[in-house]
Amino acid sequence: MNQPTEPERRPLTYSKMSGILEDAEQLAKGAYRTTGEWSFGQILWHLGYSIEGSFIGFSFKAPLLARLVIAPFIKKKTLTQPMKPGFKLGPSAAVMIPSTDVSTEDGLAKLRDAIRRFESASPNQAHPFFGKMTSDEWVLLHLRHAELHLSFVWPA
Repeated sequence: MNQPTEPERRPLTYSKMSGILEDAEQLAKGAYRTTGEWSFGQILWHLGYSIEGSFIGFSFKAPLLARLVIAPFIKKKTLTQPMKPGFKLGPSAAVMIPSTDVSTEDGLAKLRDAIRRFESASPNQAHPFFGKMTSDEWVLLHLRHAELHLSFVWPA
């Protein structure tokens, strides 16, 4: 029996928040293709929503056991190493799953607004899995998260 193959991904490494936006804007200027399950607009919206959450908070939390037992052991790796695709959000986190009709323009606007806010203020909310995080930790998390999702978007 054949194993399902993973979608092709673009190698990415971001070192600053503005790099995420620069890459997204460059991709949006021309032709692009996606190799995952989400459209480019959905990816951009999701990233913007995630960054926004570090300022306004999230309406859900991971289960207590996961936050107390698992999160402390994987936090450093999550912040410093590439994220693996395939993680499925639980039902309580459904608000983070973008609508299928999000346009690239709307997703890019959400991401642009969130990154601009991030560059002018420090995030102050708890992460739903890792809990309280420093500004530097939030930056690392958002960089790794964007690397994961934008790796499915290729210039055509």
